[in-house]
Amino acid sequence: MRARATCLPLEVEGLRFAAGGAEILRGLDFTLDAGAPTLILGPNGAGKSVLLRLLHGLLSPTGGAVRWALPEAEVRRRQAMVFQRPVMLRRSVLANALYPLRLAGMPQPKEAAREALARVGLAALAERPARALSGGEQQRLALARAWALAPEVLFLDEPTASLDPAATRQVEEIVAAIAASGTKVVMTTHDLGQARRLAGEVLLLLHGTLHARGPAKAFFDSPPTEQAAAFLRGDLVW
Repeated sequence: MRARATCLPLEVEGLRFAAGGAEILRGLDFTLDAGAPTLILGPNGAGKSVLLRLLHGLLSPTGGAVRWALPEAEVRRRQAMVFQRPVMLRRSVLANALYPLRLAGMPQPKEAAREALARVGLAALAERPARALSGGEQQRLALARAWALAPEVLFLDEPTASLDPAATRQVEEIVAAIAASGTKVVMTTHDLGQARRLAGEVLLLLHGTLHARGPAKAFFDSPPTEQAAAFLRGDLVW
């Protein structure tokens, strides 16, 4: 049987982005492959969220290129993104989970939506208004919506930034389960403990450049540069 084509690897070449007269990203080069989660670290203003939006296709580069292994129209169906503050439709939890599945034309969408809610611990809240959920519950619903689509790549933009420790732990468990299911997770975070727990590899952005990249354990145990070490210590001059 012929193997199913995959949208990875994702190749980033000379990627630049400028807005309002300021250069936010300055010539990034790297490749993302299938496998363990890639976590993007860096101080505020380093360009992490902009990079994620460029990779997902929400922004267009002002220079360089983002190249997937499949045509753009096919890639759009194989990736998803969850934001720090997910958008909740004025509908029930179940209807929120069901909406993207119907748009995608998935078979038996209601069954798939209920299964997705069960995976993130929201089955009992299926009929509750989505906007009445707590912040952590809304983020779990957003992850359920994305996971139900079985994306090859899932972009997560600081999904736990505004959550308490208990909700953060629940979201991390879901992210780990999504990665274990075969989806490539690419995630930004300010939480170094979270990066240690989830990352297979780390990308460190400083001043809009890719300052360091490598396996997570090596990055945290032996930072490759003094600036990387200063960032991990929390005393990087920015």
